[in-house]
Amino acid sequence: MKNLLLAFSLVFLLAPDRFKQQQLQYERVRIAYAQKYTDLSKFLQAKKLDMNSLELYMRAFKHEQVLEIWAKKKEDAQYQLLLTFPFCAMSGTLGPKRKEGDGQIPEGFYFIDRFNPKSNFYLSLGINYPNDTDKARNPTGKLGGDIFIHGDCQTIGCITITDDKMKVVYVLAVEAFEQGQTQIPVHFFPVRFTSPAYGQLKETHAQSTKLLDFWQNLEGGYSYFEQNKRLPIVISLPSGAYQLQ
Repeated sequence: MKNLLLAFSLVFLLAPDRFKQQQLQYERVRIAYAQKYTDLSKFLQAKKLDMNSLELYMRAFKHEQVLEIWAKKKEDAQYQLLLTFPFCAMSGTLGPKRKEGDGQIPEGFYFIDRFNPKSNFYLSLGINYPNDTDKARNPTGKLGGDIFIHGDCQTIGCITITDDKMKVVYVLAVEAFEQGQTQIPVHFFPVRFTSPAYGQLKETHAQSTKLLDFWQNLEGGYSYFEQNKRLPIVISLPSGAYQLQ
């Protein structure tokens, strides 16, 4: 499975000018385009956006169990919210993924690093977990991998939405990649940091200093986007923290 996914990744990343054409060779992608592309184009036009100048940003909230899709034109500075999809299954608890087999959905700043049009879970978008921050925080452990946003309604550590909703996300991601956005950012948060639930979580985990420090680190990126509707520049430090610029 890993070798197959690597093959998909290498083929598409080495030929971004033919990416959409390659994707449309697969039946599930053709079906997704036939069912979703026209309505999506009209939806984007109503938002004053355009498939031919599309950039995406996604963020997921584990406590609320939702995936948000944001978009903008390349020339625009600010993103606007397009869609919000509920998870259709959930695994693990709040807190980052730190080892293979823990069933956790990661938390942190990631990007889509591969497309799988023949996924065991209909269609899927791979996340670059473990990233450098994950590796720095657990340099000797087995961190696991193969974290995806995908269809179907079963998961062990992935973000899962229905097949129908995944068609929408997949078409948008293909279009953004085709326009040159070869790293679509995806931020995984434990909770909306402005919600009362975060205060409750801090009380519940008051003795877990490392966890609270980690969440505070993520909160900086969340707050920056909330205030500016622009993405922060995120750097992974050797200490296992994120530096935001």
